[in-house]
Amino acid sequence: MRFDQRVAIVTGAGNGLGRAYAEYLGKLGANVLVNDPQASAADDVVQRLGGGGKAVANYDSVVEGHKVVDAALQKWGRVDILVNNAGIIQDSSFAKMAQQQWDDVYKVHLEGTMRMTKASWGVMREQEFGRIVNVASASGLYGNFGQANYSAMKLGIAGLTFTLCKEGYKRNIMANVVAPLAKSQMTDGLLEKELNDKLTPESVAAFVAYLCHETCDRTGNVYEVGGGWVAQTRWQRSRGVVFPKDELTLEKIASQIDEIEEHQCSIVNVTRKNPDKIGPHMLDDLSRLIDVHSEVEDRDDNAGKPTIGRAQRS
Repeated sequence: MRFDQRVAIVTGAGNGLGRAYAEYLGKLGANVLVNDPQASAADDVVQRLGGGGKAVANYDSVVEGHKVVDAALQKWGRVDILVNNAGIIQDSSFAKMAQQQWDDVYKVHLEGTMRMTKASWGVMREQEFGRIVNVASASGLYGNFGQANYSAMKLGIAGLTFTLCKEGYKRNIMANVVAPLAKSQMTDGLLEKELNDKLTPESVAAFVAYLCHETCDRTGNVYEVGGGWVAQTRWQRSRGVVFPKDELTLEKIASQIDEIEEHQCSIVNVTRKNPDKIGPHMLDDLSRLIDVHSEVEDRDDNAGKPTIGRAQRS
């Protein structure tokens, strides 16, 4: 599986994970635009890839995404792959977080991802091909102390991706999210050395490259990746509880909160392998809801009360 003739843009590609993504794609034949505001870092990656026009450096901010994309178009005339990896951290507890810390992280992560994608979107639609990998974080999926800004933006990136997968599918544009775990200066001393040594950026790069390949038909998914481990993460809805109108009280809700949160029977996945079929699960949910309403109707009929189920079917 190679990427010959494909054009890839990798943002934040001067160091760490971004560097690993760019080098992996380049070594498999892709033409790579190495974007990083640190010129020396971007130039070093280009040199490692052999230069010669197969890789070029770009130092523009992702907030000016059109400049980054225009550089790729001027060089190669197309954009096939976009890896939105650029990011910064401005960690602080929420109580102490300054507005500027929030704004700075927003600008690079969420605004930058949007602007890079927007600048690439028309090109990908016209050529009816595109692979987008948006880099999120476990902090965005689960939250993390001192990272309210970072967590919010990373989860926002996932939400953006879910919509991109729906709007891009018919034009063969696949968009996915990767939440990587790789060693860095931040993990040194926090994790056991044996584990830390396994969490190399390269252990994430192969899966990111797979999501970028023309044969990959997955879209709208979130994957956690690190140390050779890959898993899909999904949101699930519990079966839930339907309350008759006259029973929808605080006391009744409190008495059934455990049942409301019970996920044992949950089968609904927010994301789908085939976005052109997104929607049928809503019909399944409606059918199930009507069945539940019927149970309420039967119970209410026995009590001689008005029914929800009858109104639902009218």
